[in-house]
Amino acid sequence: MIKRQKYPILEFDPSPKSFVNPTANYHHKGRVFHERVILCFFQDVIENLAKKHKARKIAVFASEFGKNPAYEIKVRGKSIAVMHPGVGSALAGGFMEEAISIGGRKMIACGGAGALRRDLTLGHLIVPTSALRDEGLSYHYLPPGREVKPHPKALAAVLKTLRKHGVPYVTGKTWTTDGFFRETPAKINLRRSEGCISVEMECSAFFAVGKFRKVQFAQILYSGDDLSGDKHDDRAWPRQIRAREKVFWLAAEACAIL
Repeated sequence: MIKRQKYPILEFDPSPKSFVNPTANYHHKGRVFHERVILCFFQDVIENLAKKHKARKIAVFASEFGKNPAYEIKVRGKSIAVMHPGVGSALAGGFMEEAISIGGRKMIACGGAGALRRDLTLGHLIVPTSALRDEGLSYHYLPPGREVKPHPKALAAVLKTLRKHGVPYVTGKTWTTDGFFRETPAKINLRRSEGCISVEMECSAFFAVGKFRKVQFAQILYSGDDLSGDKHDDRAWPRQIRAREKVFWLAAEACAIL
């Protein structure tokens, strides 16, 4: 019996049983997915893998947006699945669930984030060590709480990879929100006062799903648009193709050693 709370979002049910399960939405029942999975938000990078690197298509996920193919790459002799998780906590968490349901156990995500600190220049890497849960999905996977953390082994693999290549990075708390058009000055100031250095839409949901399903998960972000000043600075961050490719291959190596 779930106790009724003042707000429905607080009514967490720890039961693993559900009427709708991720495998029911998967279109290749019986196929075994790779243990290692990269959830890559960069569609241009994924398309490049298929065209220039001849990555093999191994599965097709789907939603009302259409088909979402997953590809196989080899890194350090390890087979790794690569797929786009979709944008926003609900869709991304759902695709993560489907990948887990068919074998995904060691997962690294790579994406972009808004910078809440002026010193986080365009392309600077951010490794979230915690995420503030200002989205909806994580409350269906964990009891109500303010923050959630990545899996320590996955986090260690990311940090080891970045140190090996001498890539500058910062660690810290990210703010995950569903309301990207409601990142108001007051909200930004509040989040900065709590120690948040970036803002994005999926990280806390990923951490929560990973913890609930007992999989190893961490994320690498690159600093995109700037929200630290008086005005929003887009910095043309979606067009940073080289930076996005660099983040992807770092994520791939981290996933391979996990």
